[in-house]
Amino acid sequence: MGRLARRIIRDGLLVTQDPSRRVLRGDLVLEDERIAEVGGHAKGDADETIDAHGGLVLPGLINAHTHVAMTLLRGAVDDLRLEDFLERTFAIDAVRGPADVRIGAELGCVELLLSGTTSFVDLYYFEDEIAQAAEATGARGFLAWVVLDEALTTQKGSPLRNCEAFIRSHRRRPRIHPLVGLMGVYVCSKETVLAAKELGEQYQLPVHLHLAETRKEIYDHERKTGQRPVEWLDQLGFFRAGDFAAHGAWLTLGEVRTLARAGVGIAHCPVSNLKLASGGVAPVPELLAEGAPVGLGTDGASTNNGLDMFAEMKAAALLHKGARWDATVLPAQQALDLATIGGARLIGMEAQLGSLEVGKLADVVVLRPDSPRLVPTTPENAVANLVYAAQGGDVRTVFVDGRAVVRDGAPTQAKLGDLLRRSAEAAHDLLRRAG
Repeated sequence: MGRLARRIIRDGLLVTQDPSRRVLRGDLVLEDERIAEVGGHAKGDADETIDAHGGLVLPGLINAHTHVAMTLLRGAVDDLRLEDFLERTFAIDAVRGPADVRIGAELGCVELLLSGTTSFVDLYYFEDEIAQAAEATGARGFLAWVVLDEALTTQKGSPLRNCEAFIRSHRRRPRIHPLVGLMGVYVCSKETVLAAKELGEQYQLPVHLHLAETRKEIYDHERKTGQRPVEWLDQLGFFRAGDFAAHGAWLTLGEVRTLARAGVGIAHCPVSNLKLASGGVAPVPELLAEGAPVGLGTDGASTNNGLDMFAEMKAAALLHKGARWDATVLPAQQALDLATIGGARLIGMEAQLGSLEVGKLADVVVLRPDSPRLVPTTPENAVANLVYAAQGGDVRTVFVDGRAVVRDGAPTQAKLGDLLRRSAEAAHDLLRRAG
């Protein structure tokens, strides 16, 4: 067995996110794809030494819900009512091909990595193209091929069979984790919902879906079935421990308890919900109080316009404070938890991701020590600075599985200038074809 590749990040302010939420001044040692030492002064030789100069070092952020290939739609569907937004988005989606998805996903993965996100959950189609983009850039992808009724999809063939084919072809690839996706109750019959559940059971994978995002979704489903979506899905026996939904902006307290009892979590997407004027505010404090897993997501670049999880943490904290008229609600530590260890729990990876602990995967982010936004930073205010002051542009170095995928603010596995040029050309061509 060969010698382990050893990297030392020296003199960092380590925001560990461990069970005690320790913030330590010291070194972090990575050996191959794992964290080997946390804190203290590391001894011995290293293949590489990175001097953090007292800057913040934290676990890689986890974007728990996005549509990463929709970067090409950035700025194309802004300031529209939800119904108009969906009509325009579906029209564009109808003409998208694999090449469009691949270039959009590659741009999205680079944007995620440059802003400190090392793992992302994607809900879309052509997930094989998105997997290639993640592998090419070094990101870690949890990829859910979206299932919906055949009569309502723009996919070629059966969405369910497409999803299964993707699972079978990608379930043993490094850093790629297939999931079962479900679009939402508004385009999924009882038969489709149960088929997605059975597929998840067959391959022992969670189902990720949109749920309770808008008031219209709730009211339309009540008119159609006599039940709210959570009640309907629960009565069908759909929910399984480990499943998780995006949004949850229109959940009642009873529904929160139903999800928590079932072991189902929520990916909270505050910026997207605010931009689309969904009206509801996901009951994150209640979900946490009931023990439900909760993570944080940006949604796609068409509804958020950016994939910066630092911005998402700040928005989450401010949204809940403002909605409750209580500045103590969702404090900085809870907001950071949502983007790290909470997101890891949501996707069933808390034993591997979400904190700087010995034995966990070496997904690590080092921030610039010279950012004016982060002065002064001390162990006492480090978490608050991460949530309320830091931005994605403050990221200097990023490791995934112990490999540097960002160095000095630039991607190591993509030619940024070429990628930006090709992405702009692809976006122009896509919108031209969509009319």
